[in-house]
Amino acid sequence: MSMSDPLSDMLTRIRNGQRIGSPTIICPASKFRANVLGALEREGYIRGFSWAEMRAGIHELTVELKYHEGEPVIREISRVSTPGRRIYSGINDLKRVYNGLGISILSTPRGVLSDAEAREQNVGGEVLCQVF
Repeated sequence: MSMSDPLSDMLTRIRNGQRIGSPTIICPASKFRANVLGALEREGYIRGFSWAEMRAGIHELTVELKYHEGEPVIREISRVSTPGRRIYSGINDLKRVYNGLGISILSTPRGVLSDAEAREQNVGGEVLCQVF
């Protein structure tokens, strides 16, 4: 059975993994998911991730979750743009998450970027999710 929103599935796996205190989570792999995880890693919300082939043609991503003094680093992670309702934002209209304490992850013509990286490159795009 195909999944209608794979990014939302990955975000839910991260949210659930941090609620139970798991050091890692596993999710199906795709380049798009890996790009989003790369943005989370660059911003310091996860320790890292690895790409592994389970069997011929089937890959998985193992995500190392990050904790600080026993508390999850990611307090809140939510999907903004959904398959049924796409949310686009120009760089001037992009709102700050919790007064700059959180980040938005955008899909831009220059790749998947955090809001700070998008502001540096002066490019807008589809707002995928918000992290705090």
